[in-house]
Amino acid sequence: MAETVLYGECLYPDDRVERRIFGDGVEVIFADAATLADIPEEMAARATGLMIFRQFVRAEDLARFPRLKAIVRMGVGYDRIDRKAAAARGILVCNVPDYGTAEVADHAIALMLALRRGVILHHDLQRTSPPAPWTYREHPLIRRLERLRLGLVGLGRIGTAVALRARAFGMRVIAYDPYQPNGVERALGIERARTLQDLLAESDTLSLHTPLTPETRGMIGAAELARLPEGALVINTARGPVLDIEALYEALASGHVAGAGLDVLPVEPPPEPPPRLLTAYRERAPWLEGRLIITPHSAFHTPEAWEDIRVKSAETMRAALLGPRPQNVIPPEAL
Repeated sequence: MAETVLYGECLYPDDRVERRIFGDGVEVIFADAATLADIPEEMAARATGLMIFRQFVRAEDLARFPRLKAIVRMGVGYDRIDRKAAAARGILVCNVPDYGTAEVADHAIALMLALRRGVILHHDLQRTSPPAPWTYREHPLIRRLERLRLGLVGLGRIGTAVALRARAFGMRVIAYDPYQPNGVERALGIERARTLQDLLAESDTLSLHTPLTPETRGMIGAAELARLPEGALVINTARGPVLDIEALYEALASGHVAGAGLDVLPVEPPPEPPPRLLTAYRERAPWLEGRLIITPHSAFHTPEAWEDIRVKSAETMRAALLGPRPQNVIPPEAL
């Protein structure tokens, strides 16, 4: 029986790329569904491959897909998929780890620069009514980059790309990643922290680049933020739940953390009522002036990245269903 690949969401205007990559031996079908529960029964029954982007895959969802052999998450993160439930059914889980690397790294650096160079601060001040005086403002955020230390939590593809960009600005870069082999830091010309606590104590700017796992959920909380040097900057372009946003609110309110740039939040889209930090940001609380940037999980976004997602996810699914061997497989026990 022919393989059938089901796209749970309609992300692209046509199927030209998918049909070119899968060829005549694979049926490609599309459902424009908010959740997997909304996919018509007939489509679910036919699918041997499932492509997801925003949707969650829970154990109860898998029961609707009796022929399923592979799931491809059209992105890097795979925390939306119940991998143990998939493994119990013998279903491969794959991701697309090599798209959007440049975009997310650029975004992390852009957030840092916009805050550390006072771009957002002075931009906001010049929009007040009446405008602030035509002069600079002293602020703990504004520092010479060459004098600062950038601490990276996670030294995978994106963390590495951030390290290389930061080095070009003359920053001292330190990374914490216990899953990278010894010597990776030497190849990059950076330093390595042996513990997270050591990294925090050295990080004038802390940038998060770790997947969301049981180990990393809530990794950066009140105690960790307190260990940062006075006037530190926190950047998160990874996953929202890695960082305790309530603890960040308190650290910003106390002044210990000078600023933050967030592309991700613990719950997306934000719930109602939203977290205190998001409320203060939306209301343009004076104490947050120039100190916080929030973007809507858009760090990955460029036309080129969307094309990469499209092509690479289809290639990954083809390898999973047709061989010669699966690619980018996430084991159920993966962190």
